[in-house]
Amino acid sequence: MNTTVFNIQKLMSTNMQSNAKYVGFTIFIVTILFLLPEFSWAHNVALPDQSFLENNTGANIAPYLYLGAKHMVTGYDHLLYLGGIIFFLFRIRDIALFVSLFALGHSITLLTGVLANWTVNPYLIDAIIGFSVVYKAFENLGGFQKFFVTWLDTRIAVFSFGLVHGLGLSSKLQDLNIAKEGLIENIISFNIGVEMGQLVALTFLLLSFNILRQSKNFQDHSTVANVALMTAGFLLMAYQLTGYFVFTTG
Repeated sequence: MNTTVFNIQKLMSTNMQSNAKYVGFTIFIVTILFLLPEFSWAHNVALPDQSFLENNTGANIAPYLYLGAKHMVTGYDHLLYLGGIIFFLFRIRDIALFVSLFALGHSITLLTGVLANWTVNPYLIDAIIGFSVVYKAFENLGGFQKFFVTWLDTRIAVFSFGLVHGLGLSSKLQDLNIAKEGLIENIISFNIGVEMGQLVALTFLLLSFNILRQSKNFQDHSTVANVALMTAGFLLMAYQLTGYFVFTTG
């Protein structure tokens, strides 16, 4: 009897510790997203950078390279989705394939959106970006295999969501009064900078994930990480949809 009681207590203690991990991740994400107002937009452009972009005239390749790289390494929406993409990828060939598909989609809509002056509702596009994080985390948790008979090929999904992420950034750049002189050179430079920043972010993510994979409890940690990733995506969606309804009804 005493042994049985001890085992039950041990099991309860283990479950409480596991639940505490989920709660801790959730509280951390909520704090980051809602206590820092500058994170209210998934593709927010810092005020000093806005000032430069609006006052710049002519082609300035180096500054735009820098701003593109800065956007990627500080863009938490990109980092969340990129982390989801590579979380369970071990081979360099697979990593290169999926990251390239995302980069291709992102580049197409970033360049075309700005140069062709495509207009989209920023709240809705950022809500879809939040959904992309939810989608990838759900896939990483095996949700599609468990609840669906068929689902979208991962390669197609990554490319498609890359299109959405690029469109989100292009919508922010279009909100700024950027000079037409040198626009093509500057936007191409900005896009190249984004991809350079993505390589930097990818390096740090891979190093972090490799450390995590060496843990004996990698499976448990991976579940916690992807639940946290999904939580962040839902919060992004809720925030942007709330903003959309407030904006359209107010």
